Amino acid sequence: MNIIVVNAGSSSVKLTCFGPTVDSVMATGMVERIGSNGTLLHYQTGNREPIKTPVNIRNTAEAVTALANHLVDPQTGCLNSLKEVQAVGHRVVHGGEKLNQPMVIDKAVKEVIREYFDLAPLHNPPNLEGIEAAEAAFPRAVQVGIFDTAFHSTIPAKAYMYALPLELYRNDKIRRYGFHGISHQNVSLAAARFLDRAPEELNLITCHLGNGCSITAVQGGRSLDTSMGLTPLEGLVMGTRCGDLDPAIVLHLMEHNGLTLPQVRNILNKKSGLLGLSGGRLSDLRDIIDAMERGDDEARNALGVFCYRIKKYIGAYMAAMGRVDAVVFTAGIGENSPLVREKTLAGLTRLGITVDRDRNQARSSKPREISAPDSPVKVLVVPTREEREIAGQVMAVLETGSSNL
Repeated sequence: MNIIVVNAGSSSVKLTCFGPTVDSVMATGMVERIGSNGTLLHYQTGNREPIKTPVNIRNTAEAVTALANHLVDPQTGCLNSLKEVQAVGHRVVHGGEKLNQPMVIDKAVKEVIREYFDLAPLHNPPNLEGIEAAEAAFPRAVQVGIFDTAFHSTIPAKAYMYALPLELYRNDKIRRYGFHGISHQNVSLAAARFLDRAPEELNLITCHLGNGCSITAVQGGRSLDTSMGLTPLEGLVMGTRCGDLDPAIVLHLMEHNGLTLPQVRNILNKKSGLLGLSGGRLSDLRDIIDAMERGDDEARNALGVFCYRIKKYIGAYMAAMGRVDAVVFTAGIGENSPLVREKTLAGLTRLGITVDRDRNQARSSKPREISAPDSPVKVLVVPTREEREIAGQVMAVLETGSSNL
């Protein structure tokens, strides 16, 4: 069995080729900066030297085709023919209430993905384009959608309902959906394996911290609550997204500053977060930390706001679950920034959370514990393996079948 995983974003496409198991990665590839100057193709088969080359690729379809061609190239390939691919798994960001499990993609599924273009404008359109490109590149393969919102479909009404007129939920399905579900599911299961406990026994708080950030309360292996909402804008401070704010700010900007709806949307999604707090200069946390260490007060404040928001959510989810066995950090910042983990969890000893400084500073690509030996609540760093999670769910669909719409 050969499975391809495609993760098509707004300016990049990632492709991973798996063999018979989720541990058998045969090839990986990515095209980044699609449609702009400096478009690059990265590709590697097995232990061979990686390829990195400039390419003239204008859209998602061309990126998928180029990466697929590398899979069967006499010099770089891992397959004799693209017909050897049994299935292609796609990460799709927004599946709404209808797409709450892995689905074989057909016309009806595509229509639902299209239905949520307005709520995930940076993600669902390229996700669908990636699906259609893969249908052309791998015509004999089953196309399977794995939805970021699906893991959060277990959230109860008390957590997903907004206190708005009820008809807005009934007619427009305005509610909390949550995102990064593939990552939260993957790291919660990996944390359970690391602790040698059944997922059903554990209460976890999983912190996915990257350019986009979200935090989830995972109770007994199921999502109980999560920080992102109707769209990926709500919740934690992110690279360019504001996270939680008083909704009256939007009204104020439009009424008193004369801003249009597109202008406000652009501010909240692309000019806020770390970028906004640093005066429009820095959106990458590594640059924020470098500037802070040079004495930059705006960068110091940006880092403080970023970590404080995570700390508040941890406290809220501890209260919501009543007991927490572990706090788990993942994704680019969560896995690689000891300073963020230290500042976020500082002062929580009375809540049962104590970080061991030396363990926190140590680097590793494997799951590890960074809490003090006597800390009642464990603190873990667990690398997220979203492609592996997608491949595993695709294999399950092929083995058991999937009920579609």
